[in-house]
Amino acid sequence: MWQTLFDITNVVALIGWALLILLPRRESVLYAVLYGAIGLLCACYLVMLVSLVGNLVDPMPAAGAPPAPDFEYSVQGLMAMFRSEGAIVVGWTHYLALDLMTGLWIARDADKRGVGRIIQVPFLLATFMAGPAGLFGWLVARAFIRGDGDGAG
Repeated sequence: MWQTLFDITNVVALIGWALLILLPRRESVLYAVLYGAIGLLCACYLVMLVSLVGNLVDPMPAAGAPPAPDFEYSVQGLMAMFRSEGAIVVGWTHYLALDLMTGLWIARDADKRGVGRIIQVPFLLATFMAGPAGLFGWLVARAFIRGDGDGAG
């Protein structure tokens, strides 16, 4: 089940990125990215998270079953938590949704500043591949770009 969810969320994210990078920035395209991809990823994340937490916190554990370990907020605690397929897929979906949302923000911000698509694409690809690195690159670049505020792009 987790592999299937992993595959589905990756396809949804890839479609969202393709729409954002390749298609004209019409409102319908931006809404498709926002609601069709990011919204769907967020909904999947929420359902998977509730399912995962529901399986970890069993109000009626089987007789003789060991109690679920308490989560320890440390590197070791995170390593223990991410040893499960479910936690990996939930965490990965978290990354996919937030990176795509960041890409959408970069694209809209660049469009408002009149930055052409050729300049935007490296920042979007960097965000797709290494989220915070692409965002940092855009934040540095935008400090040197004077926006015209007309929404052209």
